[in-house]
Amino acid sequence: MNNKTTIEERAAPSYWLTRFMILRMLGLIYAIAFLVAINQVLPLIGSHGLLPVSLYIKSISQWLGSNGASFIKLPSIFWFWHTDTALITVSWIGFVLSCLVAAGFANAIIMALLWVLYLSLVHIGQEWYGYGWEIQLCETGFLAIFLCPLLDMRPFPRRAPPFPIIVLFRWLICRLMLGAGLIKLRGDEVWRNSTALYYHFETQPIPGPLSRWFHFLPHSVLRIGVWFNWLAELVAPVFAFWPRPARHIAGVIMILLQLTLIASGNLSFLNWLSIIPALACFDDGFWTKLLPKRLVQKADAARETAVYSKPMQTTAWAVTLIVGLLSIQPAANLFSSKQIMNTSFDPFELVNTYGAFGSVGQERLNVVFEGTADNDSSDNAHWQPYLYKGLPVLLNQPSPQVAPYQLRLDWQMWFAAMSTADEYPWTLHLIYKLLHNDPMATSLFAQNPFPHNPPKYIRAILYRYRFAKPGNAEGNWWSREQLAIWLPPLSAGDSSLLIYLKREGWLQ
Repeated sequence: MNNKTTIEERAAPSYWLTRFMILRMLGLIYAIAFLVAINQVLPLIGSHGLLPVSLYIKSISQWLGSNGASFIKLPSIFWFWHTDTALITVSWIGFVLSCLVAAGFANAIIMALLWVLYLSLVHIGQEWYGYGWEIQLCETGFLAIFLCPLLDMRPFPRRAPPFPIIVLFRWLICRLMLGAGLIKLRGDEVWRNSTALYYHFETQPIPGPLSRWFHFLPHSVLRIGVWFNWLAELVAPVFAFWPRPARHIAGVIMILLQLTLIASGNLSFLNWLSIIPALACFDDGFWTKLLPKRLVQKADAARETAVYSKPMQTTAWAVTLIVGLLSIQPAANLFSSKQIMNTSFDPFELVNTYGAFGSVGQERLNVVFEGTADNDSSDNAHWQPYLYKGLPVLLNQPSPQVAPYQLRLDWQMWFAAMSTADEYPWTLHLIYKLLHNDPMATSLFAQNPFPHNPPKYIRAILYRYRFAKPGNAEGNWWSREQLAIWLPPLSAGDSSLLIYLKREGWLQ
């Protein structure tokens, strides 16, 4: 018999492989997030973007104070340098460092840099970065700093993962899932009567290739899906702190829910990111059954030669104390009848509240921008649509697979369709740019229907979309009906448009 015990056979759980999996996956999510910034940050918040960051900083500093005071209240390196060069430089540095982590090389310094860079983007990203998963990535990234040694970048360094940080990851997945479950329980009646999935797959922000298939499943199956959601969001999180196998079963259930959501829609990198803290439910005994033998042997070798690091352990306990104190308000929020979701109680987004789909729309509304080269702005003109990259426009256009990438314009237009144009004034800035064939603005769409000369007029129409039944005679993916004019036809020389843009500072 071999006297050398394997990781799986050890009495005390270890987390070398768990750390490896958490950091690799986090590196991948960071890389995607920074890639989105590389492609979209200038069209959205650059000096010639829809919501220029310079105007935002000027406006917000009037009540936050000087750059130094503003930095303390809303930390971001862009308070001191916010040119287009700065935005792109930060995005590229973040992307390169993320790829390094995803490839297996991470230490506390690299993870801290990634956290600072992404936090900086989130805090000046305005409504384009106002989603729950942005602060969730910041919180996850902060915890990951303390999983690593300060300098050693090897995939299996000779410093053990501090167990308190593993517990904090479990606390994160617990809050994340409970927050999502309780907001549903307190929110929409369709969750309580188990009919939410009758509508969700059709009305979610950006459907995916399989969303229509899910939508037309038997209602009995969809009701079972809601019950599984309750199991994953209200029951399983409690067992994240239990001994194995209860903890392992809880982790599997929570991850299965995230995988189902990944398969059935395009919720940005939310579900991929939510898997990361759930990985902390598994110790190395679990991973040895799944991962290649070579990785298991490397982890085992690292554990055999591990060196105790008092500074690393002391820091981990200090972070645990800080997170514990900052958790008081988020924990109280979970049990509040006035529960709020996707909110931070501290300027560094260290411990946040979460939740998703507390209410589910029962119809899908969509705003479509249309342009015409005719001198006629009536319905008789030849109107051509601007196709989104993710949102439906053409009836025969299947929903693409976009996630974990995020199309930030598409997401905002999903929200805008449920509101009036007055609540989304930047859409007027977008129309002005489209009327001038601005290349950054047109890059946010799948194609420019006027590649040679800009249109004479642009309007926005509100439609109701529904999934067409599979196998329909027309071969369509969608059916739709026009509901209203969301924005009337506008031309480049429209005086009211120009006056408004000048007043907002978008036009000199």
